[in-house]
Amino acid sequence: MISKKSATLAVRAGINSDKHHGAVIPAIHLSSTYALKGFNEKRQFDYSRTGNPTRATFGQAIADLEQGAVGIVTSTGMSAVHLICQLLSTKDTIVIPHDCYGGSYRLFTHLAKRGQFKVIVVDQNNAQALADALSNKPKLVLLESPSNPLLRLVDIEKVTKQCHNVGALVAVDNTFLSPLLQQPLLLGADIVFHSTTKYINGHSDVVGGVLVTKDKTLGEELAWWANCIGITGSPFDSYLALRGLKTLPVRMKQHQINANQVAEYLKNHHAIEAVYFPGFTDHPGHEIAKRQQSDFGAMMSFEIKGGLEAVKVLFDKLELFTLAQSLGGVESLISHPSTMTHAGMEIEAQIAAGISQSLVRISIGIEDIEDIISDLEQALSASQI
Repeated sequence: MISKKSATLAVRAGINSDKHHGAVIPAIHLSSTYALKGFNEKRQFDYSRTGNPTRATFGQAIADLEQGAVGIVTSTGMSAVHLICQLLSTKDTIVIPHDCYGGSYRLFTHLAKRGQFKVIVVDQNNAQALADALSNKPKLVLLESPSNPLLRLVDIEKVTKQCHNVGALVAVDNTFLSPLLQQPLLLGADIVFHSTTKYINGHSDVVGGVLVTKDKTLGEELAWWANCIGITGSPFDSYLALRGLKTLPVRMKQHQINANQVAEYLKNHHAIEAVYFPGFTDHPGHEIAKRQQSDFGAMMSFEIKGGLEAVKVLFDKLELFTLAQSLGGVESLISHPSTMTHAGMEIEAQIAAGISQSLVRISIGIEDIEDIISDLEQALSASQI
């Protein structure tokens, strides 16, 4: 049997697997329930919340890409994050990054306020602060690398070893890169998860999530909880995400080609104070990114001169970029983290994470690069008048 690389795995997921009709493309199974063979004789699938052929194919495809044991498809990215919470009891502690996605921060901090577990928020690039947090012997440590929205990097292999030394499980949000650019399980992590709404689906028409475990037993435990609390993904969304997955390799190549040029353009623009992009050699996490990623991705953020008023003009003048939540679609998107993706964080927490009112995040699409830069040029120029 030939060894399949990531691009091949993405394209070939479910291909030619139909044993009944020989369909090349895997079918979509919309049935909510399945007939038993007889009294107390279950087939592989009996009820679609518990298991579904289409969802199983998609889950296995992501597990293969991440080189994990079990893939669990959930209804949203936040459902995957919530699923991780089922591993924690009231006496357990979780450590989360101070600059993680606003929705994750909101979920963990609010559940902690209700007494479901304890949470420690820490700058994971501060060695002493991280060591102090780990001295509490947490049950779970959440990593996000690159971080949203400031593209900070964490040395996943190094931090994971530190976590394992105190008996903690490690879960990594890999949404910004997809399995094609980073595989945290190979760096030692126990769990990796994605919002499949983003790069994996890639067309901004599906909301979903997926979680992959390195260990089969842990995966089976989380799959039990996914069924128990009813957060598994729908067959139709799984079908669409699986379809999107097949073009992920070519999409990511174009995303990155465009992103590299946009980053260089922004870095030299008079309206920009700073650009946060790991592809720059002077980025604090550049060497880490080179070591644990296969490329630098297509997400970046920047500080614009003129503060919030300049941000408002920029958004008003853009014609190609769409001011909207989300990322990773074929279209270019722009957002204001403080009032959009990270609005769930208190202002004090935003400031601590480095999220200012002048910070703008962009998801570079696959449009013609000249059009992308022309749109930015005319809007940025207008913002400084």
